[in-house]
Amino acid sequence: MDEEDDSAAKIAEAFPVLKVRVAFAPGIFIGPGKAALLAAIDETGSIRAAGARFAMSYRRAWTLVSELNAMFDEPLVSAGAGGRGGGGAKLTETGRFVMERFRSIEAAARAAAADDVERLTGRLKRESPP
Repeated sequence: MDEEDDSAAKIAEAFPVLKVRVAFAPGIFIGPGKAALLAAIDETGSIRAAGARFAMSYRRAWTLVSELNAMFDEPLVSAGAGGRGGGGAKLTETGRFVMERFRSIEAAARAAAADDVERLTGRLKRESPP
């Protein structure tokens, strides 16, 4: 199998995708992107590095963190002052709780929808889209 075939196989394995988004009010939600950003902050210890994983500017990553922190009764991310020898970010206990609960909701939704998604997938046209 050449590199192109391998790449196509990986893409095919990634689909179909069921995406979950929990909207608490208009404009106040958490979805896969914000959850992935939280996970990346947890892994890297940095808002900048976490954003870079998704080709996201530091400003955009910081804006999303600010939105998440404002959403819940306690901040989800604790960030130190940046600069030489400073900086760093970590999930708070509430941040870890929210991330874990969201991942649990995603898993439950995937399990609940698996049969229906499979049935829908079986009805797709087999030819390649334009």
